[in-house]
Parts: sequence; structure tokens; C-alpha cells
Amino acid sequence: MKAGFIIPVYNHGSTLEAVVDSLRIYSLPVIVVDDGNDARNRHFIDMVASSHPEVELVTLEKNRGKGAAMNRGLVRAGELGWTHAFQLDADGQHDAGACGDFLKEAEKNPLAVICGYPVYDETVPEMRRNGREFSNRWARLVTWNKDIKDVLCGFRIYPVDSYLKVLRKHAWIHRRMGYDVDILVHLLWDRVPLVNMGVRVTYPADGVSNFRMVRDNLGISSTFARLFIGMILRIPVLIIRRLGEKN
Repeated sequence: MKAGFIIPVYNHGSTLEAVVDSLRIYSLPVIVVDDGNDARNRHFIDMVASSHPEVELVTLEKNRGKGAAMNRGLVRAGELGWTHAFQLDADGQHDAGACGDFLKEAEKNPLAVICGYPVYDETVPEMRRNGREFSNRWARLVTWNKDIKDVLCGFRIYPVDSYLKVLRKHAWIHRRMGYDVDILVHLLWDRVPLVNMGVRVTYPADGVSNFRMVRDNLGISSTFARLFIGMILRIPVLIIRRLGEKN
């Protein structure tokens, strides 16, 4: 297994170094994708890239969204010959200490997407917890997969070949907040196995959120509408698969 980390960065330049430092114990390469940051955040990002030899910086001149940044990072991972790409956010909310267990699971299940689900502490806003469950139910509906635990967590290991296959087949994977849902659903439609693993999540009081209430809720809603139509078109295939699982 040839693995590495991909970290999309937008407005979290000041927390990036701590995240990258927390990954050094794993001795793996890191692709940092600068998603069109302003001068202040770009300064932090450039400092990290210049002082950490394991980091390769990929720059998008304009902000295109998390999905666009991850897609660019995965294409680069494929060029570098990676077999697995570990996605994590730059804000430091996820417990990097869980990476070791996730990597071991990917070695045991190399064809699977290793999908994190949040284990919250007392800092989580209740509205965020409830909103996630709504998205999870929709994802279970459109994939016919009751095993999905979380579709919004940005802490995952993707098999690179399977991911790039999805990009080649589907011209539109949501480029912003609908990305995490969209890519996971398409991977499951492509019969990529799913392994769920918990990761501790903390929401600092002074944390910077890139979530835009109206724009991103509309984006996620439109993603689910499109995925629902995709599910309708795939019903014959989903029925055949379900019957095959029973036999």
C-alpha cells in the first residue's frame, strides 16, 4: 500500500501547521491543496510547504470548493502512484491519533473506502448533530445501504483507482459542501466496500467555519435531489444486487 494524506485548505491556514505536524509520526507524504486562499492564509500555507519536506503544495488560483480541491489532490495522488489517499481537514477538529488505526484498516481492506464517523464531545452544536442525521438518512435511501454511519465527515481513506474511476465516469461531483455526500454515494453505487470507523471530533469555540447557511444548504439539497434521480435510474441494478446479496 502506498498511501498519503490530502489536506484541502481554505481559510484555515493558521491551523495547517499543527495538523501537518501531527501527521509526521506516520512518515507519509502530504498533498496540501490551497483552494484559492487570501494573502494571509496563503502566507501560512507557503510557510508550511517550505518547512516540511514531506509536503507537496498544489495551488488553485481561485476558490473552487472542497470537492474541486480534493479532486485535484486525488488526480495528483494518482500521478504519484499512490494506492490510497487519506482525506482530512485543515481545521484540526479531527483526532489525528486515529490515523494509524484507519491506515491499518485500509491495509486489511484495500478495496474499501474507510469512512470516519464523528465521536463527539460536549463542544458539538446540537443543530449540527441533528443536521447530519438528516443527510445520513438520505444517503442510506439513495444507496439502499443501511450500514452508512456518516456521509459528511471529512476523515476518510479512499482507494485511489476507484476514486479516479468515479471522476472519469461522472462529469459532475459537487465541488463544495455537497462533495462528501456525492463522492461517497457514487463510490457505493460502484460497489466499493464501506468500512466505518469512529474518530473523535472537537469544535473549538474560536474555530472558523466555511459553511454558508443558504448557499451550502441549497447545494446539499440539490445534490440529494440529483442523487435521488440517480437512484431511481439505478433501481433495476440495485434490485439485482440486493437479490444477489440474499443468495
